[in-house]
Amino acid sequence: MADQSPYPGMPGWVKISGTILGVLILLAVILMVTGIGGPHGPGRHLSPADTGSQMPSAGDRP
Repeated sequence: MADQSPYPGMPGWVKISGTILGVLILLAVILMVTGIGGPHGPGRHLSPADTGSQMPSAGDRP
């Protein structure tokens, strides 16, 4: 019986996928640290006029 060759290693698609994932994670970290992405959170999509006190909705009024 012929000797089996040693395990060839990780498939190429796994290496490429891992590299792309690592680059995307690094990019996200860089954007968060530098602040280029802008402010995040629930108030991001509100206009400046909406950031003050809000009126209760019609269902909450007595």
